[in-house]
Amino acid sequence: MTIAPLQLADLVVTPLAGGLGAEIGGVDTAAPLGSETVEQVRCALLRYKVVFLRDQRLDYASQAAFARRFGGLTLGHPIYQAPENRPEVREIDSREGTRANHWHTDLTFVDRPPALAFLHNKIAPPVGGDTMWANTVGAYESLPEPLRALADQLRIVHSNDSDYTDATVAAREAYISTLFETEHPAVHVHPETGERALLGGGFARRAVGFSPQASRDLLRILQEYVTRPENTVRWRWRAGDLAIWDNRATQHYALHDYGAQDRRAERCTVAGSVPVGVDGRPSTVLAGDMTAYNAGVA
Repeated sequence: MTIAPLQLADLVVTPLAGGLGAEIGGVDTAAPLGSETVEQVRCALLRYKVVFLRDQRLDYASQAAFARRFGGLTLGHPIYQAPENRPEVREIDSREGTRANHWHTDLTFVDRPPALAFLHNKIAPPVGGDTMWANTVGAYESLPEPLRALADQLRIVHSNDSDYTDATVAAREAYISTLFETEHPAVHVHPETGERALLGGGFARRAVGFSPQASRDLLRILQEYVTRPENTVRWRWRAGDLAIWDNRATQHYALHDYGAQDRRAERCTVAGSVPVGVDGRPSTVLAGDMTAYNAGVA
């Protein structure tokens, strides 16, 4: 899958890879922006799945205000406590043991994973700490027809007690002290574009109706199509960078190759809808109360 270039009147859009990703120039996200400019950013985001803006001077208020132009915000995280007086932010700080070096779509253990994520980099290590994104729409479209037909019918249980948690969370027992589990379709229909995308990643635990071994094999096979190098883009961070990704159409992986260097960023997320499969069946909650997270801040 190669994404065709997009021409927009108010933005300078530079594609970064054939499968997804673009850099946007000429936009100050801390300034008041007209509706036309915001809509063009959304258009670029839906086309390229993840977009990057350099040198954005954002604090909590301006970052949340910009993200809110794209929809209502969730709380910062369904498990981690938000910083005081900043309920819509998730601090990601390497000094606190926070890593995300495992392929995942954000928070798929809840029934309404975030639609969009806005990550503003505060401190970047001098070397290392890149993030990679993968196109889950392109991955679905690349499946051989028999595998695509099987994926269309699969249901997958996602949990915070998962491979992602084992690999990246320092205080694992606290993270899973409240269990969150949701059954999602393996393929969901994007609510804005109508595209079909694989819904998997590190929080995926098992395929419904299959043995543990068969589940692992199925998840591994589908995941291999997601993370093929041709289906990815890689971003080298600088302080001030803002990355915006469509969480409904991507997975990402933050490389942990910077040792004891400091890496810090802050994320806001736009509330998503309940994923719906090709057959029209929505996701269903198996465990955990996600009401407060989904409601965000009134």
